Amino acid sequence: MNNKADFNPDNLIQVEDLSEPLTYSAEAFTSREYAREEGDKIWAKVWQHAGRVEEIPEVGNFITYDVLDDSIIIVRDTPDTLKAFYNVCSHRGRQLVDKPEGGHSACGKKQNFVCGYHGWTYNLEGKCTRILDKDDWKGALNDARTHLNEIKVDTWGGWVWINMDPDCVPLREYLEPAAGLLDQFEFEEMRYHWRQWIVFDCNWKTALEAFMEPYHVEGTHPQLCVYGDFYAWSKAQGLHGHDGFDSKDPNDTSAATTTVTRAGKGPDARKTIAQMQQDFWETIRGSTTPTLVNAAQRLVDELPEDTPPEEVHEHWYESAKRDDAARGVIWPTIDPEKLAKAGLAWHIFPNMSFIPGLTFALGYRARPYGDDPNKCIFEAYALERYPKGEEPKTEWVYAEPTEEKWRKVLAQDFSNMAAVQKGMRSRGFRGALPNPHQEQKITNFHRNLARFMSRGSPQLLDK
Repeated sequence: MNNKADFNPDNLIQVEDLSEPLTYSAEAFTSREYAREEGDKIWAKVWQHAGRVEEIPEVGNFITYDVLDDSIIIVRDTPDTLKAFYNVCSHRGRQLVDKPEGGHSACGKKQNFVCGYHGWTYNLEGKCTRILDKDDWKGALNDARTHLNEIKVDTWGGWVWINMDPDCVPLREYLEPAAGLLDQFEFEEMRYHWRQWIVFDCNWKTALEAFMEPYHVEGTHPQLCVYGDFYAWSKAQGLHGHDGFDSKDPNDTSAATTTVTRAGKGPDARKTIAQMQQDFWETIRGSTTPTLVNAAQRLVDELPEDTPPEEVHEHWYESAKRDDAARGVIWPTIDPEKLAKAGLAWHIFPNMSFIPGLTFALGYRARPYGDDPNKCIFEAYALERYPKGEEPKTEWVYAEPTEEKWRKVLAQDFSNMAAVQKGMRSRGFRGALPNPHQEQKITNFHRNLARFMSRGSPQLLDK
């Protein structure tokens, strides 16, 4: 492929082998027409996580979730069940819940939703319970016409998921095989540590892809390379994908059995792990916890200098596990082989990316900003296990994309996102060239986008 004119999405074959060198065009990132079509072809058809169960713990608690022109109310209608409705009064279409000016989403607690226009009232089950002068309709207003329009809602991993397609597959089926590999982490036992958002100058896919592979670490986060090699494998998992540490040496099997908190390189693994954990905490505020950081700082005192890295790592984890148990945080029991299969980081189609840990998770979500292909709503959050009753109270905080607000690592990622978006609009950009080994998550993402959009599938790169 020599220039943009060579790319004809109508003539693409469906590429099955993602290990081959592939390419795809910038249309999905830069076309306003494509962005408009996403509403009907993607967002109205997929399961998407809309919040956390912890945000709506009691009957009457609700949150809203907006994507493009649709606003969804998710409410706890009984102690054990949730309901989700379009945020639209059945009378004249006014939204029942207003988003705060300049805010992220609405939340609160109600026993009824009252339309601010004419006072029509709905209970937590979506039934319209009060219509002013109802007799004026001469009996034409039955429950079916006035009931709030309900959509699918379910939970997994402590996240609340919604789907606007009445004929969608069940959430669990949609999430497999990811859910089966990730259940062991018990994300439902975690709670928000922090959560921030911003309207960013790039497409939602550009933002999401900045966190979908560790191939960028050397170029974007060079300071992290002192702790280990970030060479990775990347695999498709149906709609979804994940990656994990790999080795260029075919005889090296250690990378396949370690995680993001693996022992790093260097002559003294005790010091490397301690430095890495401190750095993660100071520059990310995620991918670790204070317990893991503190246990890492003791390694120099608790182990001899020549302790093999694998033994250092095991001692560190067992020490942190005991520390957490003493404060009422019990780690999940995970088989090392299953942990290796889970890998380092996941992408859940279409717009969820996260790094799982035994007691933490660092997650990202991106959504379109209207039909402007050059803007998105970007969100990041950290989850952590806490002793019962000691969970922090958090809310979504709007934060400008500075190192002061987001810490060093995320600010480094931000430095790429708008620049990539600008570059893809250039006449000089001939199409993406994803790494066939380390970025299969991304080519699988575009393969699945093409299936929903009926165009733009990755194609083989001419050799």
